[in-house]
Amino acid sequence: MAIRASNATPCAAQRTLSRMFSAVSRTSLVMLALITGCARAPQPSNSASAAGAWIEFQGTWTAAGNRNGIGLGADRRATIATLDGSLVLAGRSRPGVGFRSEAIVFNDSATGMVGRAVWTDEHGDRVFSELRGEGTANSNKILGTFINGTGRYSGVAGTYEFSWRFLVENEDGMIQGQSVGLQGRVRLDSQRARATEGAPGS
Repeated sequence: MAIRASNATPCAAQRTLSRMFSAVSRTSLVMLALITGCARAPQPSNSASAAGAWIEFQGTWTAAGNRNGIGLGADRRATIATLDGSLVLAGRSRPGVGFRSEAIVFNDSATGMVGRAVWTDEHGDRVFSELRGEGTANSNKILGTFINGTGRYSGVAGTYEFSWRFLVENEDGMIQGQSVGLQGRVRLDSQRARATEGAPGS
């Protein structure tokens, strides 16, 4: 009987240890599953939230170029300006960070201004917009309307507004300026926005 008792004790101990290891293993598996699930939880991105939804942005547009004009009387003047520069946007869901900008503008000091602008991002995708404003000495508020684009901006819609401040103007027609209070909202085509999600720099 002593021998049987001696043999029974290790078996009982082994069963106890086996149950303990089994419980620890189950607990570890549950914890591992929870940790893995948290690690793999999809994180919302700005591109995903922007896709198909209106998003707001702010920014600063700086540009320089040439302006030529003619006088239309003592108090009236018409000018044409071509400008190149850069646009830096801010905002949580901005459509892009930085753009190279090009614009051509016709301004009549009595009736206002009209123009066209092209913004090009770091991938070469472009945004096209129309510019309209009073462009007079009393008010130079300008409204931009997105009309189309290429790449991820194809089918873009939205508007933006700003005032313009000239920093440099000389007799040779050289000009340089900067936007004041530029802000707007834009909506990207949802399919194209999702297709570019995760792309470098997007």
